[in-house]
Amino acid sequence: MENKWLNEAFKGEMPSGFQGKVGWASLSNIALVKYWGKKGKQIPQNPSISFTLSECRSETFVEFEKADRFGFSFFFEGKENPAFGAKIEKFLMDNHAFFPFINQQNLKVESRNTFPHSSGIASSASSMSAFVMCLLDIESKLVGPSTDSGSLDLCKASYFSRLASGSAARSVFPKMALWGATPYYKGSSDEYAISLSDDIHPVFKTYHDSILIVSGKTKSVSSRAGHALMEGNPYAPARYAQANENIKNLLAALKGGDLDTFINITESEALQLHALMMCSNPSYILMKPNTLRIIEIIRQFRDETKAPLCFTLDAGPNVHLLYPDSEATKVEHFIQDVLTNYCDQGRWIADRVGDGPKKLL
Repeated sequence: MENKWLNEAFKGEMPSGFQGKVGWASLSNIALVKYWGKKGKQIPQNPSISFTLSECRSETFVEFEKADRFGFSFFFEGKENPAFGAKIEKFLMDNHAFFPFINQQNLKVESRNTFPHSSGIASSASSMSAFVMCLLDIESKLVGPSTDSGSLDLCKASYFSRLASGSAARSVFPKMALWGATPYYKGSSDEYAISLSDDIHPVFKTYHDSILIVSGKTKSVSSRAGHALMEGNPYAPARYAQANENIKNLLAALKGGDLDTFINITESEALQLHALMMCSNPSYILMKPNTLRIIEIIRQFRDETKAPLCFTLDAGPNVHLLYPDSEATKVEHFIQDVLTNYCDQGRWIADRVGDGPKKLL
């Protein structure tokens, strides 16, 4: 794939007066089988499966104009942000061979989130995939008009999103995505994610993800640092083996609508992720006391009501409460009446499975 896209890269002279503005919204995703640990050039140590969300999104706009040399600026939520901008600029420089046209471009990037960044809701997944969609949109204008996501190669978008931020590879697909090579799903790859939306039971397409904000503060340890610490983790080999087994069983559960297996695997994966953090050297804990309290209350509620809800966690303290649409009224009353007491200022985000990136301009 790399050679294919390298050969297709636009290497010609920029047309006179080439300028404009593009915009894309891309969604966060929540992994069910977790990606934690990588090798080489953003290659996952094990495959992962995720829900693509609908409300937790990044909206990114890129103004582009022909220039004598590369120029770049980045604004996050209306303010210039050199730290975030440096990550995007590094991505562009690292992948310059694929996008040589940027040598003749002045780029102004503006981005905003609908949710707290760097708090464990995969903000890099939505923001970097949104930027990649913008970049591919600009590229497409050099070879032909771009109108919507159907005119962009989502496999290519996933490939470059992965290079920007691993989990971003999954955000370019609707409903559910699989990233990482596995013998249990044809066409899977370490280099890009693929859609699972045509091969899952309808119940999973109705799923809600109510995100309980235990803390909106920036995490004490970044996901990038957490991945690096897996290299010396004594439990890493067993973890990767377990993740592959969970992929096999979760794929079967998703296809057959097996909610019990879905719940068991999803919660086990969440707790394994945080156990690995506690076993790293140095060790660290991203969960908060109210994270554990919410988990206990969710399990008690499930035991008492038999409602098929479950929790998962990303690399942060916030709890994702997952349940099918048929349980929405009951569960949302439970959230309002009980769980908001353990949320930061009572905050939670009502999200659900979404349809993937959308063109804004």
